[in-house]
Amino acid sequence: MAKAIHSMIRVLDESKSVSFYEKAFGLAVEDRLDFDSFTLVYMRNDEVDFELELTINKGREDAYNLGDGYGHMAVCVDNLDDEHSRFEALGFNPRKIVAFERDGSLLARFFFVQDPDGYEIEVLQKHGRFK
Repeated sequence: MAKAIHSMIRVLDESKSVSFYEKAFGLAVEDRLDFDSFTLVYMRNDEVDFELELTINKGREDAYNLGDGYGHMAVCVDNLDDEHSRFEALGFNPRKIVAFERDGSLLARFFFVQDPDGYEIEVLQKHGRFK
């Protein structure tokens, strides 16, 4: 059986992206590998072994085209309302909290926020299958 170990995104500004993921999700730099034309930064926290890999291509100045396919990373939190307020206080401009229901039952409560490069992150309340 395969084990998911990381997801990679390309970012323009290493320090801005590292700061965002530290403040927003408590991720810390686990490893940093510098090469001639790019740098890889692996971030994680103590909750899980899964890592976020930031790839910084040296000399790149233009924003990446994120495409028109809808995609995102998701995290779950103990208290969605507190996290939403914290994100607002940090100036991260989270979108409004949404309650997603089916047949009158709550499936999920969540909000989305964008990182400095425009990647979407879904922040879900721990509930149901999201634990």
